[in-house]
Amino acid sequence: MISSPGSGDLPPRCWAEIDLGALRHNARWCRDLAGPGCGVMAIVKADAYGHGLPEVVAALSEIADWFGVANLREARRARAASGGREQGILVLGPAAPEEVEPLVDGGFSGAVSLPEEVAAYEAAAARLGAIARLHVVIDTGMGRMGCLPDHAAELVAAIRRSPHCRLEGIASHFPSADEDRAFTLDQIARFHAIVRSLAPEEGCHVHLGNSAGLIGYHEEMAGMTLARPGLALYGISPLPDMQTDLRPVMTLKSRVTLVRDVPAGTGISYGRTFVTSRATRVATLAVGYGDGYPRHLSHSGASVLIQGRRCPLLGRVTMDQILVDVTDLPSVSRGEEAVLMGKQGGEQITTAEIAERADTIPWEILTGITSRVQRVHR
Repeated sequence: MISSPGSGDLPPRCWAEIDLGALRHNARWCRDLAGPGCGVMAIVKADAYGHGLPEVVAALSEIADWFGVANLREARRARAASGGREQGILVLGPAAPEEVEPLVDGGFSGAVSLPEEVAAYEAAAARLGAIARLHVVIDTGMGRMGCLPDHAAELVAAIRRSPHCRLEGIASHFPSADEDRAFTLDQIARFHAIVRSLAPEEGCHVHLGNSAGLIGYHEEMAGMTLARPGLALYGISPLPDMQTDLRPVMTLKSRVTLVRDVPAGTGISYGRTFVTSRATRVATLAVGYGDGYPRHLSHSGASVLIQGRRCPLLGRVTMDQILVDVTDLPSVSRGEEAVLMGKQGGEQITTAEIAERADTIPWEILTGITSRVQRVHR
């Protein structure tokens, strides 16, 4: 195992074990699903969904053709971690004005929605004597960025007449591939038609499929040259029926720091929103919302795994600690390992379960795990 910097010789109080073998399995599965002629752009923004960007990039450097990031800082970290390999690195969101020139200078690719962005890239590339590598984003339903379909030809023309810019890709994004099949099928058809009308040059990438698009619509997206899996890389399918082929990458663990016997009528945690109805053995775990364990799990029916058995969460989640009921276990010791997310024995608590109980989505659970939680890669 490789511990995160600064972990020292002390065992961690709360840590995330990252299974790089499972990560690579998932990446190969996504590549096979994308099919021949379609590469994989591994989405590693937000510290690789909380899994550790440098370690994930290094682990995927021989599988992924591209990496997708959110900003210049992440692009630089991905390049540093790639071991000198020549994968493309696309900054998926609009570049801030001050990011444009260093993005071009670093050889990264940028996403553009408007001709004025093309002009900024052209000016920066001209100053540097370089080429700006640009991906046109077309808004086919997401509403977050991209040109409207009627303006796609104008945007592409702006790139083609800019001597220091190159049209490297044409892209769009699914807003509801995991929820609205009819809309998604129509969106795919419209995107195909737009791409045909733009007549991209040979070597220009065409990409649309996020994890849900890749898993649920790979046959309809024949002709794409890149797929952009994010969540699926980390072992979670946004389409629950397709979960069986993916392997969860992260297991979130903590330790029991205290075990106490309390009588019936004892209030537990802030607000005394839970009061024991029987004599109860309560274990304190060294994790809380300061580590990214959601406060909204309070009173949700959530549990943790100790000795391979579910132990109910009691009362409110606090910043640094949670309390669980271990009355039905034969014995529990201080320092004992508890699994908050993952497998232990024959039981499992999935990221999807935690997200559902916290009334949120798996993406937020993973990216919300804070830097206080040590990552252990193996």
